[in-house]
Amino acid sequence: MLRFLLRLRPADALNFFFLLTLTIITFAFRRVLDHAAYLVLLYSGLFLTQALLLLFRRKGSMFHWGYHLIFPTISILAIFDSLEHLVHTINPRDIDPLLIRLDYLLFGGHPTVMMEQIMTPLLTDLLQLAYASYYFLPITLGAVLLMKRDDAAFDHSLFLIMFCFYLSYAGYLLFPALGPRFTLNHLQQTDLRGLFFTGPVQELLNRLEGVKRDAFPSGHTGIALTVLVLSRKYEKRLFLLFLPCVAALVFSTVYLRYHYVVDVLAGAVLTALTLLLGDAYYGYWQKRFRPDH
Repeated sequence: MLRFLLRLRPADALNFFFLLTLTIITFAFRRVLDHAAYLVLLYSGLFLTQALLLLFRRKGSMFHWGYHLIFPTISILAIFDSLEHLVHTINPRDIDPLLIRLDYLLFGGHPTVMMEQIMTPLLTDLLQLAYASYYFLPITLGAVLLMKRDDAAFDHSLFLIMFCFYLSYAGYLLFPALGPRFTLNHLQQTDLRGLFFTGPVQELLNRLEGVKRDAFPSGHTGIALTVLVLSRKYEKRLFLLFLPCVAALVFSTVYLRYHYVVDVLAGAVLTALTLLLGDAYYGYWQKRFRPDH
């Protein structure tokens, strides 16, 4: 057992744990879930694939990029997609009314409606691209660190980014929310229109993401800020590139009506928890199982 643990990275252990947790949740709610068998098969398949990659990983082999970057990316995306079958079935009470009230108390109005005053097609296009960059920020950081062969920085970054993702997924399960693009659409006076990119990018994201009640906390904010902090620590040139992109991304979450401002604030708290708890656990793991690192 100890030999097996020594082969694991903290990110591996985290993924195994989260997949096992989701499998247990699925089994517990199997009688009310429409796709319980599919979910168990998906989580088991991801679990087995990771175990096989652990057995066959070799530096410089075809498994290297698959083990380090491709499989974690697939796992994160596949788990996110599976939440569409879980969240509203096991927790049917959306918290949107509470989030709407909190936003109104903070601003005396609805921020997504108030932002119509600054809306322009060009700005909408730019912010839609910034919002979509969320999918490329962590992959870019990981690829750069892998190409530099900085294994310590990569393993640390991978664990914290995965930890942030899975904390946000836990938030969706505990606090399901649709977001203002659905709940406040009747109050909006103007549709979001861009020049070139907004329509196609929105359509693509809607197909990929679906309706998962994933507004609270804002994973876009949490992940983007976590990647920004890690890039500042490990790759300063990427940090300078990411900084304006992340600033625009965070602003876009409300402007584009994906999130309430409260979601964004919770996303910042998510980053803080990721760095605080994640670093504490990562340090413990390294001392417990990798004392020579």
